[in-house]
Amino acid sequence: MDAITELLRLPSPAPKPQSLAFDGTTLWMGSRQTQRIYAIDPARWTAHDETEVPGVPWGMTVAGDELIVIYGEGPDDDRVVRRYIPGRGFAHGKFRAPDGTGSQLGWDGDVLYVSQWYNKRILGVDAAGTILSAVEVPHGICGLVVVEGKFYCVTTDDEEHGPYWLTRVDARGATPVCDDLAVIPFPARALAFDGHRFWTNHREANEIVALARPDQ
Repeated sequence: MDAITELLRLPSPAPKPQSLAFDGTTLWMGSRQTQRIYAIDPARWTAHDETEVPGVPWGMTVAGDELIVIYGEGPDDDRVVRRYIPGRGFAHGKFRAPDGTGSQLGWDGDVLYVSQWYNKRILGVDAAGTILSAVEVPHGICGLVVVEGKFYCVTTDDEEHGPYWLTRVDARGATPVCDDLAVIPFPARALAFDGHRFWTNHREANEIVALARPDQ
């Protein structure tokens, strides 16, 4: 299996970049260290806005004009999901992620998806966090985005030593079809798609990386 093609490798505007989402013009990044989210202009590579999160922003996704963020609360880092409105802040109301766990989010235009790394599954949930669907994935999931009705994931079987893969999951049929498309040669976190390129974080290097789409 070939390695993914890196297109850009850029310094993160804050240390330990953890989560990513793209809204059509802005790349949003959440930092594990600062517990803030940042709005990045991907053309100029400047951060023009930042907001404090009530916990570590483990994952996020774009849903219309809003972001949805999953972060940890309390001493057990119990995972909750909450809407963020750019320019206004976090909305009132939140729900507990299924089992209080989950690290990445995806949105297909209708349904919110929460990935559970160690349970190796992607859960569709409603606005109260009730499980609507479940898709089993052969690896642990540390990045998630929905592109053209399919799940694209950063996956691994060994968090410390790798390897890491870009994995495509097509769950539109009776049986999900999972394909490891390419090797990611570093411990990646998060996945976003800008219409042409994937974006992920090399968290420990404090860098954000653009990757070519290998199946197009």
